[in-house]
Amino acid sequence: MSAQHPGMSRRDFMENLSTKLTLWLTLAATVDPMALLAEAQKDNDPTQHNYAMGVDIHKCIGCGRCAVACKEENHVPKEPMFFRTWIERYVVPIKGETHVESPNGGINGFNQVEDDKSILRTFFVPKLCNHCEQAPCVQVCPVGATFTTRDGVVLVDETYCVGCRYCIQACPYGARYLHPEEKVADKCTFCYHRITKGMLPACVEVCPTQARVFGELDKSSSPLLRFLRFNEVNVLKPWLNTKPKVFYAGADGEVI
Repeated sequence: MSAQHPGMSRRDFMENLSTKLTLWLTLAATVDPMALLAEAQKDNDPTQHNYAMGVDIHKCIGCGRCAVACKEENHVPKEPMFFRTWIERYVVPIKGETHVESPNGGINGFNQVEDDKSILRTFFVPKLCNHCEQAPCVQVCPVGATFTTRDGVVLVDETYCVGCRYCIQACPYGARYLHPEEKVADKCTFCYHRITKGMLPACVEVCPTQARVFGELDKSSSPLLRFLRFNEVNVLKPWLNTKPKVFYAGADGEVI
């Protein structure tokens, strides 16, 4: 039995159906994920916040507790290749090139450096999504699944993501991965579900040395502003002009 409208030819029916599908897809693609997010966060006014993070490299001891807490809090896959945040150790020799390592994201700690006499210094650098103001991942996403909230956090709408990996390739900080089960892009969210309730990100909360500082850029009472005021800070790969919102104290030219 034909499903087309009485008096309508099959060709007209197919053209009408095609037009409706095109209109539906266009509307779906133009839905603003930020508007949906704002609706879900009725008790939190995103226009009143501008979140960012500071990292004091001098204080990081490479314990990996932040990476463990992140996996537990955000249900990140346990496999070694999946991280929202991780720790890298930089080994700077007296002569030669700097060696960077991150075994299992630093969760299990690091082995003792051999041949100490040839080593100038070593230090640890926590890494995560930089929540860039001019985020390449947002620019390349073909369906608008990756977007920036009005309070300055870069998120991924899993219901929109098609798993194309464009954002993963575009991220210059290696901060994204494709979830092995959900088949969507995943990354650090600053624990958005926590910070919108006035809580700290899990990685900040568990840090035993307070190497991570979370706060807001536009509030004088924010601990982040104090961190920025009393430290000489840098961002990773500043020449890319992505305007990262993760600021590092103690990061010199060796840190990439």
